[in-house]
Amino acid sequence: MKKHLLLLTLAVATTAVFAQQGRVFETRTVKSEILKMERRYAIYLPPDYDHTDRSYPVLYLLHGAGDDHTGWVQFGQVQHIADKTIAEGNAAPMIIVMPDANTKVRGYFNQPDGSFDYERFFFDELIPHIEKTYRVRSDRRYRAIAGLSMGGGGTIYYTLHHPEFFAAAAPLSAATENSKWTVRQGTTEQQTAYTRMHTLDSLLSQTASDEYINRIRQVRWYISCGDDDFLSRHNSRLHILFLDRQIPHQYRVKDGGHTWSYWRMELPLVLEFISKSFMQF
Repeated sequence: MKKHLLLLTLAVATTAVFAQQGRVFETRTVKSEILKMERRYAIYLPPDYDHTDRSYPVLYLLHGAGDDHTGWVQFGQVQHIADKTIAEGNAAPMIIVMPDANTKVRGYFNQPDGSFDYERFFFDELIPHIEKTYRVRSDRRYRAIAGLSMGGGGTIYYTLHHPEFFAAAAPLSAATENSKWTVRQGTTEQQTAYTRMHTLDSLLSQTASDEYINRIRQVRWYISCGDDDFLSRHNSRLHILFLDRQIPHQYRVKDGGHTWSYWRMELPLVLEFISKSFMQF
């Protein structure tokens, strides 16, 4: 009898442990008419996704150069970290979408000559696909974006280009000078327009309208970079520009470099930070 009770207890305990685990689907696809191809993404579904009909806030989590949609899954341990942070009550249950930006053309932005408009795909096709396919809350207040390195740059410029889409943004070790990656494409006029849209000094200049800057101020910002990171000066520059334009933000410089150990350390804090944007106080 005692043996049976012990087995039952272990079974219940095991079930409880697995019930607290979210699920990651490493490769799902969306057909893109804009990019004329199937695009891949990974997705994390929170622990209770299959046991309720509720809708969830969503985080778009961007990878860095050299990785793809599996980077945050394989190296960032997103499932373990998200499960733990949610279970501890430090983050809201959320869906996490990790798109691939390393196929055919690397990067998150439209090509200057219009030959590969990834940013347009992201906003016009990927987000609608996610909101149609999964139980996602579609209001701005339930949508956030974060990313590392190249994905940190994507986080910054996506939010500066479309502040009406995001309640929170969390660039980590951000590559802020993204214009140099593809500025050789297109005509001189196209290159100039591209540079203007991908340069912090241009977007946040003193000539930017008060209406636009006020929209940027409505986003909750978390900026973090290691003190040994080769991009630390660029992140400091972003911090100074935000101070100059009186854009509220949290700026963190911590011990570390441009490494996965730094980004894994920061991910629970990012999840906690953006979760506060999903709540009312």
